[in-house]
Amino acid sequence: MAYAVALGVAGGTGSGKTTVARALLEAAGADRIAFLAQDAYYKDIDWQSPEQLAAHNFDHPDAIDNSLLVEHVRTLKKGRGVDVPVYDFVDHRRTAESTRVEPRPVLLLEGILLFVEPKLRSLLDFKIFVDTPSDVRFIRRLERDMTERGRTLESVISQYMDSVRPMHQDFVEPSKRWADVIVPHGGENTVALEMVEARVEQLLRRQDS
Repeated sequence: MAYAVALGVAGGTGSGKTTVARALLEAAGADRIAFLAQDAYYKDIDWQSPEQLAAHNFDHPDAIDNSLLVEHVRTLKKGRGVDVPVYDFVDHRRTAESTRVEPRPVLLLEGILLFVEPKLRSLLDFKIFVDTPSDVRFIRRLERDMTERGRTLESVISQYMDSVRPMHQDFVEPSKRWADVIVPHGGENTVALEMVEARVEQLLRRQDS
C-alpha cells in the first residue's frame, strides 16, 4: 500500500487544530486514516536539573525529533506500520510505551510546527493552517495546561511569554505561507471546514480512481 493523500493540519497552540483534524476524520472515515501528532515526537531529554527543564524551549523546531517523524511518515507511505512514542507531558519525558500505527489510505498529521521542516512539508499533499486570534489561543492553552498537564498559572504565563509567543511569531505564523488553505477561527468556521472536507473528498476520489 502507498499513500496518495497525506494531509497536514498546523497552526498556533490552542488554534483549534484538533477540531479541524476531527472534521477531516469524519469526512474521510476514521477507518481510512492513520493519525500522527507531532507532539508525540518531542526529543527525549535526560533532565539533569529542574533549572535545565525550566530553561528548555519546547516551542522551537529543534525540540521536535523531526528525523524520526519524517522516517515514520515515509515508512507509512510505503505501507508499513510504525511504533509512535508516547510522551509524558507532566514529566517531560518519553515513556517506555509506544503506540502502533498501521498504514491506511490516508495519513493525517497535526502539529504546531509541521510546515517549518522542509522534508516533512514536502511529504504533505494538502496543507491546512488553522488561524485563530492570539487571545483565544492563550486562554485555551491556559485551560489545557492547568487542567490536563498539572501546570500552575504562573508557569503557563511564564512559558507563554518566554517561548510560546516569540516562537509563534518567529516560526509558526510565517509557516502559514506554505499552506494550501487557511482556516480562520478554527473549528468554528463551518464554511471553511465544509470547503476543506470537499477538497479531501475530491483527493480521495482521485486516489480511488
